[in-house]
Amino acid sequence: MEIKKGLEDVYVKETEITYIDGELGRLYYRGYSIYDLTEFSNFEETSYLILYGKLPNLSEYEEYVNKLKEERGLCDYLKEFLKNVNKRANPMDVLRTAVSVIGMDSDDTETLDKKIIKLIAKFPNIIAYYSRVRKGLEPVEPDPSLSHAGNFLYMVNGVKPSEDEVKAMDVAMILHIDHEMNASTFASLVVASTLSDLYSSIIAGISALKGPLHGGANYEALKMFKEIGDPDNVEKYILNRLSNKQRIMGFGHRIYKTYDPRARILKNYARLLAEKKGGEIKRLYEIASKVEEIGVKYLGPKGIYPNVDFYSSIVFYALGFEPEFFPTVFASARVVGWIAHIMEYIKDNKIIRPKAYYRGEIGKRYIPIESR
Repeated sequence: MEIKKGLEDVYVKETEITYIDGELGRLYYRGYSIYDLTEFSNFEETSYLILYGKLPNLSEYEEYVNKLKEERGLCDYLKEFLKNVNKRANPMDVLRTAVSVIGMDSDDTETLDKKIIKLIAKFPNIIAYYSRVRKGLEPVEPDPSLSHAGNFLYMVNGVKPSEDEVKAMDVAMILHIDHEMNASTFASLVVASTLSDLYSSIIAGISALKGPLHGGANYEALKMFKEIGDPDNVEKYILNRLSNKQRIMGFGHRIYKTYDPRARILKNYARLLAEKKGGEIKRLYEIASKVEEIGVKYLGPKGIYPNVDFYSSIVFYALGFEPEFFPTVFASARVVGWIAHIMEYIKDNKIIRPKAYYRGEIGKRYIPIESR
């Protein structure tokens, strides 16, 4: 009996959503190269593509964007929850519970399309609202004149973002929209396959993404850069970790055997933001670049290269997000992929029920408690 630990290389469904070429470092959404989408598209258009299988025409695009804008607002009792929740709570726990609140406000008459729009539109606003409350700042209401990415940054920072910041945020969200059958997507599918509701399925995805081996890895990468402190300390730090058989955070991927294409793209935006903002962001970028250089020198021959978390940590930090909120920013984009895979799977649904190979004893004699 061969046990596939972590279900590695086990196919659970066919998909037309995302294709990953791990050997050559290529990523495609619905057949479109990630390089083209991040250069020419935006989050709204790409999320439409992921959900509905095609790029929208102008009227479809405008209708979709308007629906998202209409659903940005949060109801009063959700705002009260976000104001009163423990300020030291893990932001992913807050996001997970907020989705439960949204789900409880739903009823049987709510269409699937309505649920999809609500989730995508409200994720960033939940995150931004709690982010500001936690810091003792007044929450910012959504601005319908701003794009999805632009409004997210505005609600977090309280000031209108620059074009460079909006583009960097758009790109980062596009790159996190989907990545085939990862742990959080599979967790969502397991719940959806039982014919549970969409909100419960998304909560499962959030719970899986919370883990440091999945959505929390970018936070760990930034902590590493801060711990190193200076580019001159990099080589000693890396060699010390490798000699102690410790991971270099932001390096390595189950699928990619070469450079993660998402990391290549995000490096450009991390550099752009470092040049624009200077100070701590510039120093962190310089440290990351040196970590990349030394890490690739020692780990590249083993097929271990920077992944999406490596430079996304600097991009998110430069855009005003606290490190504890990085996984929630990831989730605000990945919710699109979770929904798309759920819709694809339930078209030909079968409850997910794998097996475990039993290795214990059988036929044991029961001994009464007074005789044990």
